[in-house]
Amino acid sequence: MSIYNNILVAIDLNEETHKVALKAHQIGQQTGAKMTLIHVTEPLSYAYGGDVPMDLSAIQQQLHDHAQQRMDDFIQLHQLSDVDQLLTSGHIETEVHRMANELSTDLIVVGSHGRHGLALLLGSTSNGILHGATCDVLAVRI
Repeated sequence: MSIYNNILVAIDLNEETHKVALKAHQIGQQTGAKMTLIHVTEPLSYAYGGDVPMDLSAIQQQLHDHAQQRMDDFIQLHQLSDVDQLLTSGHIETEVHRMANELSTDLIVVGSHGRHGLALLLGSTSNGILHGATCDVLAVRI
């Protein structure tokens, strides 16, 4: 029996994302685990407190399409055709936890800048994922 069967890798598709995916892919190869990449786009209404006097759905769809293209490019560039991918919209920590539960994930891999002091007290996405997870979380320093 493998220690990990399902690995969920939360990525933000920036230039440092490859470090996170590479570490998760290595663990997946060693354990035989299935790996899924997840990228979450936050709705534009979050940035404006929810009260936006105009329809942002067309812009939101463009952001989704752009993220999908970046995800496809990332997978092709790093030769990760053997992994599944998810692109969702919502609050990042909530969506990662929701999908981790749906996929019976036993390891979530996230990137972390390793901040200290005030940034640590205020929290971060990685910290939010760690504290709400029902499985192991690996924070890869980027």
